[in-house]
Amino acid sequence: MNDKPTLGWREWVDLPDLGLPNIKAKVDTGARTSALHTFFIEPFERDGQAWVRFRVHPSQHKGSKVVECEAPVKDQREVRDSGGHVELRYVIQTTIVVGDHPIVADLTLTDRDSMRFRMLLGRTSLNDNFLVDPAKSYLAGRRSRAERLRRREAITSAPGTGNES
Repeated sequence: MNDKPTLGWREWVDLPDLGLPNIKAKVDTGARTSALHTFFIEPFERDGQAWVRFRVHPSQHKGSKVVECEAPVKDQREVRDSGGHVELRYVIQTTIVVGDHPIVADLTLTDRDSMRFRMLLGRTSLNDNFLVDPAKSYLAGRRSRAERLRRREAITSAPGTGNES
């Protein structure tokens, strides 16, 4: 019997290190690395280390809400998108919480404004810890409005998280 949790083709995720709760992500086993929709990406240096500052529209259909985040740069990689275009992307490492399961994973930063989901959860992030049922959605848990508000409050009030504007 397999004791791995099963995910659907779309799930709610939290990115607590970045102060981002309630991101609707597409679980994409065809994508190697996870990707987050970002804009205004600005590299800078902090204590001799490369960092990146970026902004996120966390809500799928609301472009007015903006969260500014900062993270150390892990890498820069050329990534081929689903259309075959190659783009050099910043890569950060952060905690992604899927349901009640935290995972530490690489996340590429890119403009996904024209895409349906603000985030892709790629196969290396899943790291053989999950099964995926592509016929189902939100198997890690649907979130009521009250639950989304509770998670937003818990994450955005934690010290060291992103700043909303």
